[in-house]
Amino acid sequence: MKPVIYGLAGPTLTADERAFFADAAPLGFILFKRNIQNRAQVLALTDSLRALTGRDDLPILIDQEGGRVARMGPPEWPAFPAGPAFDALYRLAPMSAIQAMRANGQALGVMLSEVGITVDCAPILDVARPDTTDAIGTRTYGAEPMQVAALGRAMLEGLAAGGVVGVVKHMPGHGLAKVDTHHLLPTVTATADELEVDLEPFRSLAHAGMGMTSHIVFDAWDAARPATLSPIVVEQVIRGAIGFNGLLMTDDIDMKALSGTPADKAAGAIAAGCDVVLDCWGRMDEMVAIADRLGDAPSVTIARLDRAMAMRDAPAGELAELIARRDAFLALV
Repeated sequence: MKPVIYGLAGPTLTADERAFFADAAPLGFILFKRNIQNRAQVLALTDSLRALTGRDDLPILIDQEGGRVARMGPPEWPAFPAGPAFDALYRLAPMSAIQAMRANGQALGVMLSEVGITVDCAPILDVARPDTTDAIGTRTYGAEPMQVAALGRAMLEGLAAGGVVGVVKHMPGHGLAKVDTHHLLPTVTATADELEVDLEPFRSLAHAGMGMTSHIVFDAWDAARPATLSPIVVEQVIRGAIGFNGLLMTDDIDMKALSGTPADKAAGAIAAGCDVVLDCWGRMDEMVAIADRLGDAPSVTIARLDRAMAMRDAPAGELAELIARRDAFLALV
């Protein structure tokens, strides 16, 4: 099994994709809007991926946070609120916000499970600052680490109850970045002591089964390399100071924050200590080049994967009832 998660070109597998994926045996797949039309089509697509790989517990990922980050949406699926809605409720009634987020996560899990998706790239545990880039700030759960951790825990628990594994992101924290990593490489100049605020939510949820790195340079730890490519940040900060021992995947390796070819970046991330490379765009030449550069996933990665996938429960709950429960709490604001 190759330590990479690939995107797909369209709503069905092409003949070339079938042949390549059967040979490369990637760890999993990730879906985007280009892959999604309706319930029947998505379920057929995820079924085809499981049949191709022969793995019932295949990680099939999606970014479905709510708000601006939603690959599935109306009219086929309901819209979900973004993090700031729960932030506002928490500041008024913390326990109500936690219950709202748990119901929200469970509703997301049920919705995703219905179409065969097994992993949601949420919750976002980045601590908001006044100058956090909008790419993150419009999605966060708040500016207080304890609050972010509490809401993140509720989301993880809700997703698991709905049959889906959550991914905590963006380790070791994206809140101090002032530019969007899709386009530019941020450099954070805060001291190690100042960065403790960003580590706190991740440390509180270090038991999570899956986590995602950030493409950010942290001068206090490694001024030469972004976190995704830094053995110092991965081993000493994410594995060490945070204590995370779950499956660690990169953010999309094709983001412009990282320089070099996709294969170079993928190899660098694995060498830095990441378990899995996330390659989202479904470009065949890039996928082949990455597969050619990467060896098979080591036993520690497979063990982390198996442990993470076992953290989800059988899907439980009715989607409409869970949404109504969430909305009753959110209406308190």
